[in-house]
Amino acid sequence: METIAVKMEKITKSFNDVKVLDSIEFKLKRGSIHGLLGENGAGKTTLMNILYGLYNQEDGEIFINGKKENISSPVKAISLGIGMVHQHFMLARPFSVVENVMLGRKSRRGILLDTKQTAEELKTLAEKYKMEIDPYSKIWQLSVGEQQRVEILTAMYQGAEILILDEPTAVLTPQEVDAFFETLKEMRDDGKSIILITHKLEEITSIADEVTVLRDGKMIGRRAVDSTVTKDDLTRMMVGRDVLFDFPKNTIEPGEVKYSIKNVCAKNDKGLPALKEFSLDIRENEVIGVDGNGQKELCEVLTGLRKSDSGEIILNDKKMVNKEPVYYIEQGVSHIPEDRHTTGLALNWSLKRNLILKELNKAPFVKNGLLQPKVIDKYWNETKSEYQIKSINGEEKARALSGGNQQKIILAREINLNPQVLIANQPTRGLDVSAAEYVRKKVLDARNAGTSVLLISADLEEILQLSDRIAVIFDGKLMGILPRGASTHEIGALMMGKKQEVASCEN
Repeated sequence: METIAVKMEKITKSFNDVKVLDSIEFKLKRGSIHGLLGENGAGKTTLMNILYGLYNQEDGEIFINGKKENISSPVKAISLGIGMVHQHFMLARPFSVVENVMLGRKSRRGILLDTKQTAEELKTLAEKYKMEIDPYSKIWQLSVGEQQRVEILTAMYQGAEILILDEPTAVLTPQEVDAFFETLKEMRDDGKSIILITHKLEEITSIADEVTVLRDGKMIGRRAVDSTVTKDDLTRMMVGRDVLFDFPKNTIEPGEVKYSIKNVCAKNDKGLPALKEFSLDIRENEVIGVDGNGQKELCEVLTGLRKSDSGEIILNDKKMVNKEPVYYIEQGVSHIPEDRHTTGLALNWSLKRNLILKELNKAPFVKNGLLQPKVIDKYWNETKSEYQIKSINGEEKARALSGGNQQKIILAREINLNPQVLIANQPTRGLDVSAAEYVRKKVLDARNAGTSVLLISADLEEILQLSDRIAVIFDGKLMGILPRGASTHEIGALMMGKKQEVASCEN
């Protein structure tokens, strides 16, 4: 007889008189992985925030293991064995891993911290689920993928039996995704019940036992996931139409080399080598996809956010290594950052201000030192229409938008500058299939307009869809460059370091 871990009945929720959840039904079986699908704004995260106690429903009931519960806060949710890992992590960056795990927990040593014992317990838990992590590393020193492990381990350490994961594979390589899925299967076999919010349909078909689909705050359907369920089936349930997964082949021949990276060496936040004699040429009218590790540091070096130890960066025959970020902007380098919250947007500024962030001191938006509201409004209305941004009037704070609409603001700002080079770092991270389709089209439009595009992505499918060439990094070194149409097996082999090259700047 199946046991239901979570049952949510007729859940209704509104914000500012707008109904975002309309009598939703959701059921999670114990010891199963349940996929939750829907476009941005469909209500997925709101529904899970209610389950986790961040919001309270206006109507409806929640049952945990058959017992009706009033989940009034996350503290109550945690006491019921519910843990949630958010898409944007909730970690104290100056603190260590173990300090983050201990936050809000009563010490077993009274007024003294039980750091050592907690660290040992955390290491044991990490080893059990094959999530290697150094308990004493500072959060700011960790990659996004490592930070995600900390969030998951924190929830598990707090005793979570029901685990909500919001876009958990968005920053993982294919090999890391495979290992992560093995971890989820082990958790499921241990009796954990997992809710997987994801926009990657192939993940639902490969690991979920069941799936629930939401659209515009309503439940479209729930079904078991078996070999008969296809991506097209799920897409039509999500968006009500077919979505483009395969983009037309580039018919414009790449031009001359525009952006040249020569023998660049750089260290990561821990002071260890991250890029080792890295060289790469990007041509006009070309998208070159980059996968592997070291890509974060590469992106930061190319935008002035990180200093390199040696090497050259040349744009149109002009050397521009180790300049300030504003210099790269002035030379025509646009940047879609990996983390739209910490790097991409001024969250407390209006959408209009964010849209012209890089041109706040330039005509036509400024005249005689004063902003020109009419010019800004006209530009906003045109951009809102072109990029399909869902907004009331552009005066809302950026933090109020969904992830997809936030990404469109960044995309519009960077592409409308008509850049020489576009560095797109995880441009569709956390976006639903419809929003991701739009972003990818815009990246290709920029390429066709003559921009040299460096696409840095942990989504191998995205790399294969958009790239004219594919460069793979392993341990900070360029393993090789593959042509469009390369197989995942070829890419995976390079990502695992099968091709060896000698580096001369590891110290």
